[in-house]
Amino acid sequence: MRFRAAVVAILVGVMGLLSSLTALPAQALTPIDLEDIHAEPCPAEYAEGIVGAGSIIEATCYLVKGTAINRSGKPVLNADIFGFIYDANNNPVMQNRSRLGSIDYVPPGESEFELRISVASNQPPPLKLEKFKASGFAGKVRR
Repeated sequence: MRFRAAVVAILVGVMGLLSSLTALPAQALTPIDLEDIHAEPCPAEYAEGIVGAGSIIEATCYLVKGTAINRSGKPVLNADIFGFIYDANNNPVMQNRSRLGSIDYVPPGESEFELRISVASNQPPPLKLEKFKASGFAGKVRR
């Protein structure tokens, strides 16, 4: 009986050791600082395909631009951008939505980014951009 219990204990220990060796490291979100954020009207070629004349609500195309700062030392893939956008009257532009888009690739250090958004034409400029931040994963995320 003792021999069998000892063998089972050894096998459980070996299996635990092997499973810890083959486990993938946990990936944590990598924060990306966003600075110099501003919005400007889209050039004509960017505005193609947005909601326009004949639809219920017309829209204006804007590019949200800024600098992404990745301090992790590793490239970050698919960093989600979060923030709040208001019109000149402090009305939300993207109601009930704080995720605004993503940056496909953020190299270590500073890099420029831009995000295209559509705003209802009846919301007056200038746009106010608040509490912008981004985060993503250093490496490919497997699902």
